[in-house]
Amino acid sequence: MTKARIALFIGILCISIFPVIVRMNLTSGLISAFYRMAIATAILLPVALYKGKLGLENRKLILPIAICGILFASDIAVWNISIQHSSATQATLLTNLSPIWVGVFSFVFLNYRPRKSFWLGTLIALMGMMVFVGVDTILELKLDTAFFLGVLSGLLYALYILVSKTVLEKVEVITFITYSMIFSTVFLFIVNIAFGEEFFGFSGQAWISLFVQGIVCQLIAWLLISYSTQNMRATRVSLSLLSQAIFAALLAAVFIGEKITPVQIFGSIIILAGIATTFYEKTKPNAT
Repeated sequence: MTKARIALFIGILCISIFPVIVRMNLTSGLISAFYRMAIATAILLPVALYKGKLGLENRKLILPIAICGILFASDIAVWNISIQHSSATQATLLTNLSPIWVGVFSFVFLNYRPRKSFWLGTLIALMGMMVFVGVDTILELKLDTAFFLGVLSGLLYALYILVSKTVLEKVEVITFITYSMIFSTVFLFIVNIAFGEEFFGFSGQAWISLFVQGIVCQLIAWLLISYSTQNMRATRVSLSLLSQAIFAALLAAVFIGEKITPVQIFGSIIILAGIATTFYEKTKPNAT
């Protein structure tokens, strides 16, 4: 479990770079999503082939893996578009409702009743998230396309975490990630073709950003997070992912000069307290 927690922490750090890159608007949201998956797949696929990790004992797992790939690709694309049509804080707030959806879906579809510590931690963390993004952001929420895209992103994220959890109980992480990213890449390629996106002609800075997204934000991050999902509760992983908002703010301060306010620091403390609550386990007294 300790290894899984360390892997989750490093994975969250890696994906926290992503919002900072998206805010730079160096490419369109759809193209960014496609190259993030395509670059990661191009690196991992030869490794998986060499290691003999593409064999599936149960061919029926291809369908749920494909569903995972499409869910993840859809989440990334929708979230990117949501950011570019609203504010990053609004998109982050709505997407990070995913722990609630994970808890609800776990109860309804998987017959798993999340612990009280999960719901308490979720409540505390979401309060922290509201403090973090600011009252003005919440009051200015509009029921427009960007709003619904943000909510949809959270739903897709939650579904991905849950479906991938069930699949990862039956296959190795590298096998799952490789196949999942192949389906994501193909799906996003079709989507970009349908929307008439240009695949080339970007600046040097844009290409660097795409490679960082593919290698750091996708390949390294999701290998680690998938390993954690395999060895931890899906509810606990989903709530821990809320901390990416904190790391994203820190990275934005370093790389694009955004200021961190005292209110954000206070909100961050509340978010971390909520996440820590879900890791609390009651210890039973020794029998006498």
